[in-house]
Amino acid sequence: MPSALLPILKRSLPLVAITLLAGCTIAKPRTDDPYEKFNRDMYAFNDSMDKAIIRPVAVGYRKVTNPPVRRAVSDFFTNIRMPITVANDLLQARPMQAAQSTGRFLVNLTLGIGGFFDPASQLGIPLQDTDFGITLARWGVPEGGYLVLPFVGPTTARDVWRLPVDSYFFDPLSYYSRNHDFEYGQEYLPELFYLVTLRSRGIDAESFLQSAYDPYVFMRDAYRQQRLYELYDGNPPAEIIEQMQGLKDKNFDPDELLEEQHSWENKQPEQGKQPIKN
Repeated sequence: MPSALLPILKRSLPLVAITLLAGCTIAKPRTDDPYEKFNRDMYAFNDSMDKAIIRPVAVGYRKVTNPPVRRAVSDFFTNIRMPITVANDLLQARPMQAAQSTGRFLVNLTLGIGGFFDPASQLGIPLQDTDFGITLARWGVPEGGYLVLPFVGPTTARDVWRLPVDSYFFDPLSYYSRNHDFEYGQEYLPELFYLVTLRSRGIDAESFLQSAYDPYVFMRDAYRQQRLYELYDGNPPAEIIEQMQGLKDKNFDPDELLEEQHSWENKQPEQGKQPIKN
């Protein structure tokens, strides 16, 4: 994976979004990347950190747990961080969504035995996910330049603000670590365990990245498209999708792009066909 702590941003990486948005056409890589040299250096640094430390820990976690256990732990962390979504729904002036997320949080906290189970989904209460970056977007703050930060991964000049704001004001895990002081920094264990849990989910998506023509570009575009999907509640306008994909660019040639991809694949015939070791 391209980031040492990429899962801090989104569950399982934003790889599904690129498939959803691309549909039957080929998405042209975004070129408005003013900090690309810096970003690629940080991408390489994060990738090295991930391979050396984060991924081995996540693989070990998968080896000592089974899917039901991992699902229960994942449900717990998803629910305990629901106040982030509730708070940002209120900041976005969306009281109905805030009430719905509050109901989901309380149902899973009680009937779900602390959040280790997800009865709210069975009751038809959908899972919503938003943050301060989306809040700024809804109030008209422009996206700004794309950034890859060390130990964080992909973000933008706008989205980067969700890290301090959501973490400090709304995240119960961060609140817990700030208000407890144990030996050897044990107050940070819940946050570290959360990151390991999320990173372990990303292992299943690694084949997408391994088969990409340019992993950096793939992750950059996937991140931006995933954020666009969140901003429009999973249903972005067609014209915005076309603009992001570059379909309105008069110089865009999907056949040429496809030919480049096939040429790269032919040079590495086994790329993406090897099973991922975990």
